[in-house]
Amino acid sequence: MTVRLVLIRHAQTDANARHVLDSRPPGAPLNAEGRRQARELARRLAGEPLAAVYASVATRAQQTARELAGAHGLPVVVLEGVHEVDVGDLEGRSDPAATEQLIGAYRAWHAGNVEIPVPGGESGRDVLDRFLPVVEKIRADHAGGATVALVSHSAAIRLVARTLASNVDALFADAHLVPNAGAVVLELDGAGWHCVSWDGVATRPPHSPRTDLAAAPPGGGADPGEVQRQTQQTREQQGLGVEGVPDGDLEEVEQQRQGEDRCGNEG
Repeated sequence: MTVRLVLIRHAQTDANARHVLDSRPPGAPLNAEGRRQARELARRLAGEPLAAVYASVATRAQQTARELAGAHGLPVVVLEGVHEVDVGDLEGRSDPAATEQLIGAYRAWHAGNVEIPVPGGESGRDVLDRFLPVVEKIRADHAGGATVALVSHSAAIRLVARTLASNVDALFADAHLVPNAGAVVLELDGAGWHCVSWDGVATRPPHSPRTDLAAAPPGGGADPGEVQRQTQQTREQQGLGVEGVPDGDLEEVEQQRQGEDRCGNEG
């Protein structure tokens, strides 16, 4: 049977709304809009046959998960290791200089150069080394097949999905944000993980060859400059802003890139 992992970004906080980098647990709680988003998420996923609901140690993730779990009569299981990227020296900032440093790190990670750290914070390798074993434990616990939800954080979700899913490449991961209460759905079959849904954005067919220059495994030699050029082309084709900022918890700040944000008042 298939294991289906629904990776959900937490709902909105005041830090998100102000585009402030707030990466360290426990972090800010949901604001009024975030509580509304969490209730809407629970309604949207009411038809999913969830076997378990997991959340990171961050307050905002647990609050979001409680709404979803309550709708399914399930407890929230809090997991270590699936929290947001620690932004180190950039914590609490919202200025362009800080956000540009994060953009550079994320682009490099999506291109496979995961050893590069955020100044004073984590590298992509650090994030993968703590997050991927948790995904493997979830898979093993539901080896007979199940649909489970994990409420986490956008930057971590994008990196993990790009690493695991055979049909998500660097260009796609860099160009497509995960909005508050948005979901990326991965499925595991005999050939490995693939993405079946990226918050309503179509992905390539499962296990299709990666076509960008970042097809190398994590830590490989993909050229982040070329990936950046391709990503900028895609953003321009999609009508997205060229200048801007990265994922704000991390993730929220990057939504300033977009002329319109799918979450309305978030960017």
